[in-house]
Amino acid sequence: MPTSSHLSFGIATAPQQVDYADLQRIWREADAITEIEHAWLFDHLLPIGGDPNGPIFEGWSLLSALAAQTERLRLGLLVTSNRFRPPAVLAKIATTVDIVSGGRLDFGIGAGSRPDVPTARREYLAHGLPYDDFSHAVGNLDEALTVIRRLWTEDAPFDFDGTYLHLAGAFGNPKPVQRPYPPIMIGGRSTAVLRVVAKHADLWNIPGGNLVDATERSALLDRYCAEIGRDPEAITRSMHLSVSYEQPARVRDTIAAAADAGFTHFVLGLPAPHPTGVARWVADEVIADFVTTS
Repeated sequence: MPTSSHLSFGIATAPQQVDYADLQRIWREADAITEIEHAWLFDHLLPIGGDPNGPIFEGWSLLSALAAQTERLRLGLLVTSNRFRPPAVLAKIATTVDIVSGGRLDFGIGAGSRPDVPTARREYLAHGLPYDDFSHAVGNLDEALTVIRRLWTEDAPFDFDGTYLHLAGAFGNPKPVQRPYPPIMIGGRSTAVLRVVAKHADLWNIPGGNLVDATERSALLDRYCAEIGRDPEAITRSMHLSVSYEQPARVRDTIAAAADAGFTHFVLGLPAPHPTGVARWVADEVIADFVTTS
């Protein structure tokens, strides 16, 4: 069985239908548990589960608050919708979080939900945000990542005149703590998004509900990397898995199978309501089997 010397484990706490104190408690607890290496929020503006009018927090501002209250965990959003914020603004927000955290940000981003997801469309309409077709969203994501990386690395203002983005005198100061920039995680499974992953990502994340599909998508990503002359092994394969408090063995079995298929980075979604000591529980009941006992 693969061990923690090869695998990385984190938790995800969806910031919906919960209160701030609950999230503080879980992240502070996880920060003291070395088996848990990273922690994640998501990026939605209205709930996508439970009461549709229930409470939900904005991801990046919450991430900054939790970054200031932790010391060790790597942290990020799984994943930012590129549709919500102008890319240059997002680059500034992410830089701020990287500085607040002392260089612990993993920059998660995606094209945004497809138009055929009703709960996703609802949040864009409710906030007056444009909701263009998916091909537009993917093209925008590609240009956004080009701009963001330049803002994080270039030492002089620049202009950018793309198909989707147009900036004049763009400049980022200060720069992120991490150099050349925080690791970029892109989430998604479509062929169009995978081409963007091959070009820009350090990590690629996919939901773990269908291991056959995830494995096929990973092989396709290998092919796209080869087409542009990039080493596929430069992109860490990440999987999000929802945890069952009643049946942790199922999650362990899925991790073992996914690890055999080349996935090494696992984000364990903790459903609300969260039991007391949930971070310790997930470390003991799910992660411990993959930790060497020497």
